[in-house]
Amino acid sequence: MKVGFTSSLPVEVIFAAGHTPVDLNNIFINNAPMELVENAEYAGYPRNICAWIKGIYSTVLHHDIDAVIGVMEGDCSNTHSLMWTLQDQGIEVIPFAFPYDKDPAKLDNEISKLEAHFQTSRIETQAYKTRLDQIRKKLIYLDKLTYQKQLVSGFENHYWLVNSSDFWGDPDIFEEDLDCFLTEAEKRKPIYCKHRLAYLGVPPIIPDLYDYLQSLGCLVVFNEIQRQFSMPYLAENIIDQYLHYTYPYSIFERLEDIKPAIEQRAIDACLSYAQAFCHRQIDTMLIKKYLDIPVLMIEGDNPQLLDNRTKIRLESFVDMMDHR
Repeated sequence: MKVGFTSSLPVEVIFAAGHTPVDLNNIFINNAPMELVENAEYAGYPRNICAWIKGIYSTVLHHDIDAVIGVMEGDCSNTHSLMWTLQDQGIEVIPFAFPYDKDPAKLDNEISKLEAHFQTSRIETQAYKTRLDQIRKKLIYLDKLTYQKQLVSGFENHYWLVNSSDFWGDPDIFEEDLDCFLTEAEKRKPIYCKHRLAYLGVPPIIPDLYDYLQSLGCLVVFNEIQRQFSMPYLAENIIDQYLHYTYPYSIFERLEDIKPAIEQRAIDACLSYAQAFCHRQIDTMLIKKYLDIPVLMIEGDNPQLLDNRTKIRLESFVDMMDHR
């Protein structure tokens, strides 16, 4: 089976059961995304609903997905209605929830329910975690090549980390290509930059954002949520791994991860990204309150190139850093 999911979750369970996990976000953004958004709107989805939700809906219907795991707690509240519309189309939907209070017993129960649904065991899940952790160690090294030696661009860092949510459905091919990339990156000269940036928030829907930042002399050396997808803490067991994973929990858990990264990576400023109509825009209030470096919030809507207004805001932000 091709098992889609709406947000990163214990992908080890799907692999252990012998199925192919598919991060629906990654399929959406790489396959005529604007057309997929328009198809969802034609089907009745409102204009003022997040483009990622609309894109996921169309992706499931157009890419032969057999079942969808919806993260019903710890992600977007619109996922509830998304699941109902997919169920109405005859798609099998499976709920999963990250407990709001980070209760280990509740998370253990959620993973156990997923294992029972796919008829696999904790022993098999844990064994696959060990396999994936071999790749995750290489992604930690890739991240270090980004912020320690500036041999990996912000987009390349984003690309490899964001795809670790499902490892392309084939960890062996993913690892082989990753090895080739690391070998090539080690031979490069360091990337020039005037300012080292942190990118905070969900991966961007804007395809040219990283290239534009680099054209302004800025290198993204920390992709917050993408790094979280790669499970960088390498916890010993599956429960601890997804308790350390900050994305489904509060902004305060995220800040505990962000603040030491800013110091460790000598970051000059942060971009805080959020989708239009998303509650996560409110998080930027607390990000600005608790970080001691400049923060610029930018907003994305549809999967399109940077608009002139956002370009001007980015240019002004860089000018401000130049004068500092």
